[in-house]
Amino acid sequence: MSTVICLGEVLFDLLAQQSGVSSEHVKSWTPLPGGAPANVACALVKMGDRSRFIGCVGSDEAGAKLAAKLATEGVDLTGLQHHPTAPTRQVQVLRTADGDRIFGGFGDIPTDKFADTQLSEVPSALFSGADFLLLGTLALAYPASADSTWKAVQFAQAQGVKIMVDINWRPTFWTDPAVALPKIKSLLQQADYVKFAREEAELIYGETSPQSLCKYLPKAVGIFVTDGGNMCEYWLDGISGQQPAFNVTAIDTTGAGDAFVAGLLHQLGSGQTGAEIVRYAAAAGALTTRQAGAIDAQPTNAEIIQFLSACSDPK
Repeated sequence: MSTVICLGEVLFDLLAQQSGVSSEHVKSWTPLPGGAPANVACALVKMGDRSRFIGCVGSDEAGAKLAAKLATEGVDLTGLQHHPTAPTRQVQVLRTADGDRIFGGFGDIPTDKFADTQLSEVPSALFSGADFLLLGTLALAYPASADSTWKAVQFAQAQGVKIMVDINWRPTFWTDPAVALPKIKSLLQQADYVKFAREEAELIYGETSPQSLCKYLPKAVGIFVTDGGNMCEYWLDGISGQQPAFNVTAIDTTGAGDAFVAGLLHQLGSGQTGAEIVRYAAAAGALTTRQAGAIDAQPTNAEIIQFLSACSDPK
């Protein structure tokens, strides 16, 4: 059992009920709890780990509902803040005909006016006894949450907590996407583990092979490059490998990458081989696509093990 701190956004994904249409043609939306770090925190609990969430929501109905959801899932909310005026973030999520998601924006509210941008407190006590700190890069887009991210890095390194960064590149979250890459690269310099989507590795470094990416990431001992429903490549403790995606019927891919990250964090301290670690993570991600939403669709540890025992080989 690991203890993982997850810092960043928690929000509502407004999932389009009509697939294959633009936002102006969506007739109805379903609000589903989400936000990559919050998704990972919930998935970890289902796998049998302890998770502590650090983030900020508004003092509104949406914020109260999200806090209640994370508490119900068993996430430690000591680090959750409630901003008095900024609203809880909600993001429109469009779906293609085959279930892939497309972020459609935030409605009429500018991206830097939501509560998650105002994260200002990082309780150092939460790092005591923790094994991992999970960070995304969206918090780097805003001054207050960026400062909090770097405070968390300092606390983690001071207490021997390993740092994993999941890029989770979303240009719509940045007021000026042109300034993003230097900030992201600076954070990656501090990471022990990094998870890229293939297009993120290409965007940031112009290379996608984990072995090639090593030269840019001096502290990293694990690099994982996913490619949706295709091959995942990894480099872990000096050993390279590949993991094909599992063949499942996808209903909604929202949160699949977050479940994959949770699977990695769950397994990294287990003594398993790199191949076993990534196979478990790939199964967690695949199973999450079989239902709508990011959190409710997440599998338990028992479900992942059962799935793996029934699957001799991926597709």
